[in-house]
Amino acid sequence: MKNEFTAIIKKEDDWWIGWVEEVSGANAQEKTKEELLISLKEAVKDIIELRREEARRQAKNNYEEITFAI
Repeated sequence: MKNEFTAIIKKEDDWWIGWVEEVSGANAQEKTKEELLISLKEAVKDIIELRREEARRQAKNNYEEITFAI
């Protein structure tokens, strides 16, 4: 399954800044556009993994995981 996200990016003075529309908290600031995109991808991965861990902790036990695509 391939996930696609939308990054909003712009150049402000000497910095590239950006955030991901679909993932609250996924934002970054870097010196180059390429570095910014790498940082945004890592931010999305990290946030999704943290949210997965939190969801599993909240479920505690006797739960089922079902993968689905939209």
